[in-house]
Parts: sequence; structure tokens; C-alpha cells
Amino acid sequence: MSDMNVFRAEIRDWLEANCPPAMRTPMPVNESPGGGRRAKFNNPDTKVWLDRCADKGYTVASWPKQYGGAGFDKAQIVVWQEEMRRINARPPHVGMGISMIGPALLEFGTEEQKLEHLPQIARGNIWWCQGYSEPGAGSDLASLRTSAVDDGDDFVINGHKVWTSGANFADWMFCLVRTDPDAPKHEGISFVLFDMETPGVGVKPIKLISGLSPFCETFLDDVRTSKSNLVHELNKGWTVGKRLLQYERASIGGIGGAQKSKSLEAYAREYVGVDVEGKVSDVSLRDSVLHHRMNDKAFALTLRRASQESATGRAPGALSSLFKYYGTEQNKGKYELLLSILGTQAVGWGGDTFAENELTTTRAWLRSKANSIEGGTSEIQLNIIAKRILALPD
Repeated sequence: MSDMNVFRAEIRDWLEANCPPAMRTPMPVNESPGGGRRAKFNNPDTKVWLDRCADKGYTVASWPKQYGGAGFDKAQIVVWQEEMRRINARPPHVGMGISMIGPALLEFGTEEQKLEHLPQIARGNIWWCQGYSEPGAGSDLASLRTSAVDDGDDFVINGHKVWTSGANFADWMFCLVRTDPDAPKHEGISFVLFDMETPGVGVKPIKLISGLSPFCETFLDDVRTSKSNLVHELNKGWTVGKRLLQYERASIGGIGGAQKSKSLEAYAREYVGVDVEGKVSDVSLRDSVLHHRMNDKAFALTLRRASQESATGRAPGALSSLFKYYGTEQNKGKYELLLSILGTQAVGWGGDTFAENELTTTRAWLRSKANSIEGGTSEIQLNIIAKRILALPD
């Protein structure tokens, strides 16, 4: 038996022995395994699964062992992902820690910063949020005005961030701040970290059309953070910020992840019915579902190929914009199709006449509209694709 087959057998045996049955079902919206100092787990098995994987380094399997990972190489990561998909396992850990700031620290952080933060991220002990967008700096992020003033061993931060995902539950923030107001706007920005319990940090959730409040306004009033929390170089934070956006877009582009959920075809059979041949009875709808499934399959294969190619540790590039754009369009298209299938049962807000999955679909459909805005609008992604991938003229 080859070494890789032995490795696969070990992973398969470990998953069978350690992944609770409840963690092999689609993940409800209220069971996110994000962790953090204030984490509450509605399902105890979510915490069990997180801890078991963290003990083995499997929450961030590609990270080096000294930072809480398993040190898997490219081929091992592929096997790990395949075996997770085989049993339909939920991801043991999610969040900006593992998808955004963790990879950025691996690339730009000092050894002290890596040792301080990465093992905590890997174990799910700290929940992170992102301080990028401001009321006057969204798509034109480099226009940000939140300032960080040098004060001895510290920076003193003042400003206002908006659309700060999960800030009301977060323990730490990674934040873009202006440290040189006289420099060209892209060159006077720094990338800093601070604890959300620091005096002067205020958070106000924003209620969305979906009824949820995952985004917040964050107010920063004379917030002090040690200069040891400066990532990379002073006034060179735009370099880190751009790279982190690529990690974010690659993550958003993989919406749906590897876990299986109830298919559009299954919904169509249940709500629309089948003909005498056992096919979905509405021919037009059947074609739309098939077209979406084919695009999903092609996109999944492309993502897998890109993942295998980048498993060497190379950071994502402009290709992440392509994944972000296409992935969000596919996700929005999925929920538009679900509305067509469920009809009026997909637009309920409450009451006994609607099943739980129908009410969840309503909110997910509304939430999907934000996919083309968060992490950089679709228009921004198309510009990047045109310039960086297709090399089209300005």
C-alpha cells in the first residue's frame, strides 16, 4: 500500500471514530462553529467536533504544527478534503481567523505575532472581525479616515467603521488605519490589531432585511493598541490589506463549501412534483435546475483544481476575484431558483403554515443579495478580472 493510501486510511479511520453523527448533517444557521471567548454552542457536538479537530491540528490542517496546524502538504490536504466530503462532515471551525487574518499573519506577521495569535485561532479561542469599510470608504477603501496617532509605545485610534461582520461577538479586530495623513492615500495606511475589550471600542449591530444583524457599526474613541500589534511595516498596510481581501474573496467564492445539502432537484420533486417518467414535471424548471447543477459541478472542479495548485502555500491572486464573482452569482441564482420552486412558501416570515426550512430559505434568499457587495462589489471584481486576468486596456 502506498504512503498516500496509508494516510487516507488513517484519516478515514479517525473521521469515523471522531466525527459525531450530528456533525454529518447540513449545518443550521444557529450552529456556527466559530468559537471565541463568548461562544455559545446550541449543539454540544459542535464544540466536541471543534475540540477534537483542534487537538489534531485539523481545523487549519495546512498550517505548520508550531502554529496549531497539522502541517499537511498539498497531497494530504486534497485527501483530507475528499474524506471530509465523503462523510458530509461539517467544517469543524469557521471564521475570519482561519480564512483571513490567520493566512495574512502567516505571510506578514512577526514570529511573536504568529505564536501569540495563530494557535488561539486554530483552537477557536478567539473570534476576529474586520475593520475595513467606513461610511465614506467602501469600494474606495483607500479613502479611509480612521486615524492611528503615534503615542510612545502605543497607537491611539479614532474613527468609525461600518459593516463590521460579527463585531458584537468578536474578541479581536484587524484594522486598516491612516498613520500618515499627508502621504498619498494608498501609502499612508497601516494594518493593526487590537482587543475589542479595549476601552473606547463601541459596537452597534445593524439589522438587515433578512431580520438578522451580522453586521455592525464600530466606533473607536481614543483606542490604544501597542505598536507590537502593527503587522508588516508602518504606512505599508495597504499591501497586507489587499492580500487579505484576496483571501476573503477566495473564501466567499467557495460559498456552500464541501458539505452537501438538500438539492434543488429534491426540492423541485417535493414542491412541483414529477411526471410519469419520474422527472420533475415542469420542463422549464427542470432545465433551469440542470443548468445550475452543471455550473455548480464545473465551478466545484475549478475550485478544487485551484486549491490543489495553491496548496503549496502560495497566496491567492487575482483569480480570487473570479471565484468571488462567480461563486456569489451561483449562490444568488440558487436562491432565485428555490423561490421559483417553493412559490409562496418561500416568502413567509413566520407562522404555522410555513416549515422551518421554508422560513430559513426566505432569510437565506434575502441574505444572498449581500454576496455581490461584501468583500468587494461584483463591479470591482469584474474590473480586477478585466485588468489582472484578461489584461484588457483601461
